[in-house]
Amino acid sequence: MNSPTSTVTPAGQLPPAAPHVVAAAVESLTSRLRKKLDAAIEQYAATPAVADGTDIRIGCGEDAVVTLSPGASGAIVDDGQARCSCLLAPRCLHRAAVLSACPVADADAAADADAGVAAAPDTAAGTDTAAGAGAAADVVPGPLGDRGSGAGNPVARADPSPAGTGSGAVAGPTAAQVAAASGLWAAAAAVLSAGVPAAGAVPQAELLRAAHTARLAGLPRAEAAALRAVRDLRAARGRHDGHRLADLVSALRDLLLTAGRLAAADPDPVLIGDVRRSYQPGGSLRVHGVFREPVISGTGYGGVVTHLVTEDGRWFSVADVKPGGPARARGAATAPVAIGPATLNHAQLARAGLLIAGATVSADGRLGAGGGVRATPITGMSWTAGPLAAMFARPLAAAVGARLSASAWSESEMEERVREPVGCDLVIVGAAGDHVLARELLPAGVPPEGPEPEADGPARQPPTTVRSDGPLIRLVAAGSHPSLAHVANLRQLASRPGMLVRVVARLDPDRAATLRPLAVGPVPGAEATLRLPAEWQGHADLGYDRLQGAHLPPPDVCPPWQADSEAAADPVADAPLWRVRRLVELAVAGGRRAVAESARGDSRDQGVPLRRAGFAAAAELAAALTAEADRRGRDVFGRLTDSGPDGYAWAWLATAIHLAAAEQALVEASWQAAEA
Repeated sequence: MNSPTSTVTPAGQLPPAAPHVVAAAVESLTSRLRKKLDAAIEQYAATPAVADGTDIRIGCGEDAVVTLSPGASGAIVDDGQARCSCLLAPRCLHRAAVLSACPVADADAAADADAGVAAAPDTAAGTDTAAGAGAAADVVPGPLGDRGSGAGNPVARADPSPAGTGSGAVAGPTAAQVAAASGLWAAAAAVLSAGVPAAGAVPQAELLRAAHTARLAGLPRAEAAALRAVRDLRAARGRHDGHRLADLVSALRDLLLTAGRLAAADPDPVLIGDVRRSYQPGGSLRVHGVFREPVISGTGYGGVVTHLVTEDGRWFSVADVKPGGPARARGAATAPVAIGPATLNHAQLARAGLLIAGATVSADGRLGAGGGVRATPITGMSWTAGPLAAMFARPLAAAVGARLSASAWSESEMEERVREPVGCDLVIVGAAGDHVLARELLPAGVPPEGPEPEADGPARQPPTTVRSDGPLIRLVAAGSHPSLAHVANLRQLASRPGMLVRVVARLDPDRAATLRPLAVGPVPGAEATLRLPAEWQGHADLGYDRLQGAHLPPPDVCPPWQADSEAAADPVADAPLWRVRRLVELAVAGGRRAVAESARGDSRDQGVPLRRAGFAAAAELAAALTAEADRRGRDVFGRLTDSGPDGYAWAWLATAIHLAAAEQALVEASWQAAEA
């Protein structure tokens, strides 16, 4: 019977659990109980939990109740924080199943809680902020530009060189790191070979154990890749809303590449990674709010990230992300900003600024809230002045090109580059499917193609000139959760073809000429543009502020516009690379056996269309993958034997890396000027 203070918590809102706690619980089971684990997880994950103070109780039958007692971080980080009342505890099926049903906690959740820093999920591009998205890693996987090396880097990189060498030479990983990476490779290769249906709780626990070993060996990037793979694997098995098979493909690709290179003693220090939440002194900063972004993570976290910019164009952010899910993401929109004694909330900071003394900054630009930080509110910066005006004046193709220059096979580096927002002025063309179509406007002062104007004519072009040689741009909702305003706001924009709008967005690196808008405002000097309330101070945060019909210009002031016939064209989806993509995804979704069976069932040469289109290397790699999937050895008696997962994993990895590089080249080309 529930106590007077207890409340029933909906199913699926269990606290996050640390990887090593889950792995230990699964490893303690007998082989008989392990066979029942997946079914038990499905049963207990759907059982409502009872919250009684700080404890959470899950009934697992008449004689068994599992009690979870999260720590200060809101996560289960110790074996003693998960208890069962049955006689077999702690080596019981109930406890292992409940822990396996919990989201995977960030590795540094406990340390962050002790330091007073929220373990915030990442909002990088490629990580959907809607429900079902993977949680963030607690590391910065590698250096970007000036990050990770050189003077002034605020984050100390884990040094892979032997202690006390005093040499600037880059040494390879230690023996312990190579051994940890080898174990991680073996666990990941086994998951890939098994496929989603067979990669249940036991293979996941082996991967979590290997991730914890990598953490102890000082391999934060490899650990982060493993945790991301487990989260995406669970989302795929649970058919979570918003999850894509492509997410799991990219997670396994990054994990296998990182672990494989470390296991081969690759000396590249990028493979080691950085501790993300290492906050270092940042001096005095004057920052101005640009927009708020809601965060809803698949690990049960929710909150808001407010993005800010300095007068010299550097981007920073202030996060308030804690366990709580969608409800907390909505409430945090107006929560107080926890930086010094500043009295602003996040809604106000997105339209104001701060003068910060004694700032602390993480490697990814997150501002800390240490005891010595002092912040004073100041007037915000308009989108028409300073670095924001310069951002909107930069051609979109140039901004996109700088963000797509990362290595396609480095998921972490790509995400870091595309995280920084881009700005542009657009004219709405219409809607097609789940996206809004738009064309880029020429920045003020950039003449359109054609004859030069008369000498006595205007020296500057109006901001309504469409870039005739630019691509047709697709705008896709940055978040799809029904409690957020992204989807509804895009519908409002699509309802006014011919409307001009100023957009701050994040690049979608996986889709041709696609942006995910985060905030919008009126185009200066235009009549057919947004008419926002004065209290919004010139822009709307698309995740929180809801556009209404009164905020749109009248239809008669918007010039008539019809979508081009090229609206349905997608150079990435239409290329014959879809054949390779299907094979790579089939390998993950169905495992090695599915790839082998697909090759036997199709007698035609699938490489012919690829070679005709100029993708000869892709055809060869796809053929090698199918051959390796069906390869079997023989023992001394001539009996067929399993050749092991290593060769198959390397063949899949080579195909997946080549596919990613080819698709990235197509995406980058889609942003370039159209041929005359």
